[in-house]
Amino acid sequence: MEPVTLTTERLLLRTVDAHDTDTVYAAAQDPDIQRWTTIPSPYLREHAVGFIEQAVPEGWANASMFTFGVFLPSGELAGMLGITMRSLGTAEIGFWAAKEHRRNGYITEATLAAAHWAFTALAIDRLEWRAEVGNTASRAVAEHTGFTLEGTLRSALNNNGVRRDCWMASLLPSDMGLPSTAPYLPAPSSL
Repeated sequence: MEPVTLTTERLLLRTVDAHDTDTVYAAAQDPDIQRWTTIPSPYLREHAVGFIEQAVPEGWANASMFTFGVFLPSGELAGMLGITMRSLGTAEIGFWAAKEHRRNGYITEATLAAAHWAFTALAIDRLEWRAEVGNTASRAVAEHTGFTLEGTLRSALNNNGVRRDCWMASLLPSDMGLPSTAPYLPAPSSL
């Protein structure tokens, strides 16, 4: 699949390329990004190069991971967002915000746009979000986007060789007023 560009009221979501390497590298030096995401820590420039020149284009080419840089109209990087295919009709979303652009609603806005695109263009029927227990900023984005918290998974994340518990939530097309590609029969609520 060729990379796509999404726009929102305040943002441009586009793939990143070699011109963005230094910007991604600089943003990823933030200790909070290294702490709460699974990027390498310490994050070296070679990690940014490999991500931008190999992982991002390969993900788009084989339709396994769709990575977007979240940019302001000025061209400044506000964050990163990725949708990774997990199984037929199911994908997982992950994101981070650049330190200077947190608490502006940018990642929530980007997540809404990317989720809508995934449901309509990729025929996703379930979008999952996971974050290490304690990552309240990521959880706030998921909740503001409309994800339903489904619980805590024990030892479900590996962050730099350490197993950690994580929260898990999901977003369905119906949560956004969109049709699913397959029928959905929810469990009876009396169970």
